[in-house]
Amino acid sequence: MSDTTFDYVIVGAGTAGCLLANRLTRDASVRVLLIEAGRRDDYHWIHIPVGYLYCIGNARTDWLYYTEPDAGLNGRKLRYPRGKTLGGCSSINGMIYMRGQARDYDGWAQVTGDAGWRWDNVLPYFKRHEDYYKGADAMHGAGGEWRVERQRLRWDILDAFAAAAQEAGIPHSEDFNRGNNEGVGYFQVNQKDGWRWNTAKAFLRPTCYGRPNFEMWTSAHVAKLVIDVQADGSKRCTGLQAWTGQEMTTVTATREVILCAGSIGSPQLLQLSGIGPGALLQELGIPVVHDLPGVGENLQDHLQIRAVYKVDGVATLNTLAYSWWGKMKIGLEYALKRSGPMSMAPSQLGAFTRSSAEQPWPNIEYHVQPLSLDAFGEPLHAFNAFTASVCNLNPTSRGWVRIRTPNFADAPAIAPNYLSTEEDRKVAADSLRVTRRIAAQPALAKYKPVEWKPGPQYESDEDLARLAGDIATTIFHPVGTTKMGSDDDPMAVLDSQLRVRDIAGLRVVDGGAMPTITSGNTNSPILMMAEKAAEWIARTG
Repeated sequence: MSDTTFDYVIVGAGTAGCLLANRLTRDASVRVLLIEAGRRDDYHWIHIPVGYLYCIGNARTDWLYYTEPDAGLNGRKLRYPRGKTLGGCSSINGMIYMRGQARDYDGWAQVTGDAGWRWDNVLPYFKRHEDYYKGADAMHGAGGEWRVERQRLRWDILDAFAAAAQEAGIPHSEDFNRGNNEGVGYFQVNQKDGWRWNTAKAFLRPTCYGRPNFEMWTSAHVAKLVIDVQADGSKRCTGLQAWTGQEMTTVTATREVILCAGSIGSPQLLQLSGIGPGALLQELGIPVVHDLPGVGENLQDHLQIRAVYKVDGVATLNTLAYSWWGKMKIGLEYALKRSGPMSMAPSQLGAFTRSSAEQPWPNIEYHVQPLSLDAFGEPLHAFNAFTASVCNLNPTSRGWVRIRTPNFADAPAIAPNYLSTEEDRKVAADSLRVTRRIAAQPALAKYKPVEWKPGPQYESDEDLARLAGDIATTIFHPVGTTKMGSDDDPMAVLDSQLRVRDIAGLRVVDGGAMPTITSGNTNSPILMMAEKAAEWIARTG
């Protein structure tokens, strides 16, 4: 760390940060520093797909955040996992490859006033880094760094659920990533030969490690941005201060600092640096560098309502993994074939449909699992069951992220405000009814499904929304806390090229930049955003 001056400094070696480091270091004339607060991704459970069970809630790989007590969840707090290791959330997430719907990006183009965000214009950036298992076509790329494969397992109970969904009117889908994801089918995943494929493997190793213009610091926690105020009042980010474990080091960026610390970390760092809601900063004794009220606001997330059904006459992971013999068989299959339950993503089967006939497009997503437990990280139940988790793809509830103290080491307050609108409560109730309709179809009848949670005795909108608050958890998709927007939006933190408003040399490239959440899992859209940002940055020099 003797040399602390670079052209570009990237904060966060997660999904976006790894891709940006790869792209920017292609130019041998620029020097790039990548800073990560976590450790290297050399923990074995990161790479075994089922290892998410041991990474979430583990200080080795997770920031260990919790939400504030949430009225929509009947006062409950939720564990709020965020990756703290090379690869970031791509090292602990569900590995699902999902772009969302074309209308998501057309909506971004409308609110930003930038046609570059339209679906037809972002599709090439998805394809640019993709390595699709079927090869290239009009919708997919091949030969890129980001591997997309079929899952290496199937379950009788999931096949039955898929058949029941089709009986309930949901069409079969082989590919959720063609602009309209309506249908039911097995998710495609970011794996390679049965191993998790995180962004550190894809974009850092071996490419960046072999480039002399690339430097990476791990276990280095960025404490504050350095903002210079010029005589004319203009402001520029010229670097940052990072705690390396032994000392506070000042790093200079001659061109840009790029925040890729995620929807929680990036607004936290901006606020610590005096960029954010003026009243909050003054209350904490932080000098206001730039009063930007949208920093930390507009938090959106997918809340999964985890309905559990007991079943008979079919194997599920609950009992398969219950005995030592079952665990040995699972381990042996993975060791020999890289398949079976140890190759599982957290959710294997997906479905996109409408919560009611009045909905103009698929507005709910299912993550169906051949298992049940009270929450990820908790033990499996002792009876055979499946979980049909359903989430509102386009929630209208909005939350916030706000620092509690001026100390960079203190976790911020996170308040998603789930189910805080009447519309979201209605979708929650209706989505549980859709689940019941699927479970009642003939294809599942032979397994005698019995609703264990929330319980068939609850039928009214009020009861179902309240019970949804009891059994729902985050599906780990927080976005929107540093949203991009048009010049006339006072809550927009970024312009349409992800530059922080009125502060030169500072950009945010992560899920926080999304003005609205995508209609599906959020990891791959963030890679697309980073791909676009890399092009803008390289073009401007």
